[in-house]
Amino acid sequence: MDLCLRGRVSIVSGPAKGMGPAIVSAFGEEGCRLVLAGRDMTAIDGVAETLHGSGVEVITVRCDVTKSGDCEALVDKAVAHFGRLDILVNVAGGSGPMGKTTWTTSSEEFKDIVDVNMAGCFNTMRAVLPRMVAQQYGKIVNVGGTFGMRGRAGRMAYSASKWGLRGITKSAALEAGPYNININSVAPGMVDGERFRGKVIPEMMRKLGISEDEAIERHASEYAMRRISSGRDVANACLFLASDVSRQMTGVDLPVDGGWAML
Repeated sequence: MDLCLRGRVSIVSGPAKGMGPAIVSAFGEEGCRLVLAGRDMTAIDGVAETLHGSGVEVITVRCDVTKSGDCEALVDKAVAHFGRLDILVNVAGGSGPMGKTTWTTSSEEFKDIVDVNMAGCFNTMRAVLPRMVAQQYGKIVNVGGTFGMRGRAGRMAYSASKWGLRGITKSAALEAGPYNININSVAPGMVDGERFRGKVIPEMMRKLGISEDEAIERHASEYAMRRISSGRDVANACLFLASDVSRQMTGVDLPVDGGWAML
């Protein structure tokens, strides 16, 4: 199936860490022209170099998504270079405090994660939507998380930020729909990668006194599919929601978690 993404201009925030590289690689393979935005330009330039080697048109822009001025400048630079803007994929985000109860989470910790996971997406959306409204076309995909669909003890601040992002997504979808703009969210569960292998699994090994393989198997047993999601699984969902194949879907939360949040 042709997703009709070739030539589309897509901004991707947070392209160099976590699921970011898998997502930008997938969009590049579909022929998108990419604008990679974030704060760690050394890491982002490395991703861009790999994409360039594969023949993908790509530019990089330093942008702190918690700053509205940075986000407005990002959009201006994207349009100045490519002439238009079709897609925004908000990958940038943080994890927030782990293992802390509501009463042991500081107000600074709470504010920091809300600023990144909620205000960051609001800022980029606010910057791109006037362009999309003017051209009567646009796709926005916000990367949320399954803890924004089910609460999680010890992750209150993160969970709150992702619940809030769902509200932003759904309200904006209602507002933008009449202008032929789709706004959806992808909700990954645990994704195999640096944080999973370097933090989640070692912590489970320590607490339960089990091996790495046993910890991975125990974690996977929570999901109906009995396996951990990959970055490419999340990327494929983002591609679907950014394409015209999903033109009648908006305001949707799409879990990519092997069957946990919705079962």
